[in-house]
Formats: sequence, structure tokens, C-alpha cells
Amino acid sequence: MARPTTKKDLQSAAENSFQKLLACINAIPEAVILTPLQFNDDKLKEAHWRRDKSVKDVLIHLYEWHELLLHWVQNNLEGNEVPFLPEPYNWKSYGAMNVTFIEKHQLTSFETAKAMLIESHTQVMTLIDTLSNDALFSKAYFSWAPTSTVGSYCVSATSSHYEWAYKKLNKHFKMNS
Repeated sequence: MARPTTKKDLQSAAENSFQKLLACINAIPEAVILTPLQFNDDKLKEAHWRRDKSVKDVLIHLYEWHELLLHWVQNNLEGNEVPFLPEPYNWKSYGAMNVTFIEKHQLTSFETAKAMLIESHTQVMTLIDTLSNDALFSKAYFSWAPTSTVGSYCVSATSSHYEWAYKKLNKHFKMNS
């Protein structure tokens, strides 16, 4: 699927990918949900294959990236300029931030994580709906997003992230069924 470049395409891709992800999650038996994620394939070099230890961790990751997007856009629209990534993180060190998300949610249950993700997805979709196509996909439309588009951040936090999670959870499901 091509990366969305319009509001309509973003809304469609985000919702379709989210529904596909939810269907995958809902199809995973509870025993597999509770089975630790273990991907022992040498071809899987990205850090996330080792970072996430449970299905819950993947859901929390998506939720926390929704929260980053919502915080960034809402604060900046209100005139409080904040960067997308919170201090002390940057695009070279955000991997450590992802680890803190898991640590922060050690006591969060799978069911709570799933509910949080569904709610934050709804909030992100509402946010996207409030922005015009130009606000989403015109470069430097906002002074606080001078080198990219808000829409590209939305794509990354929704459809792209949902596809990543789907592939990961589907692999876990197939390995443990």
C-alpha cells in the first residue's frame, strides 16, 4: 500500500490498518496472548524484535506513540511549542524512550492496554478529522513542523505503525498456534 499523501487516504489507511490489527488481536487465543514474544530469527535485526516481550508491550508501544502525536499537535496548536519527542530524547536516541514505555506499563494488563489503544486511536482519528488536507500534508504549514508534514507524523503513528504491529503479532500467532 502506498504511503498516504491526502487526508482521505490517511483516514482510510489508518482505519483499515487498525481494523486489520484488531481482528488479528481478537483472533489470538488467550494462551497465545499470554505467551512471551520470542523471535529467534537471525534475520530479524531491528531492536523491537528483542524489546517487546509480550503482546501487551506492542499495544502499549502504539498507545504511547499516539500520545506523543496528540501531545505534540495539541500543545503546538495552543501556542505551546514543544518538540515531537520529549526531552531528553531525539531521533537518534528514541529507542531508549521506547524501552521506558514498557517499563512505565509493567503493571498495565493486556485488557487495559487494548482499551487504551482503542481510545487513543479514536482520539487520533478525531484529531486528523479536525485538520484540513493542507494542514496535514503541506510542508511547513505549521512553524512547529518546518521540515516535514503533520500528516507524515500521523501516518507514522497510525497506518505504518499498525502494519508493523500486525506483522509482528501475526508472526507471534503463527509461531504459537
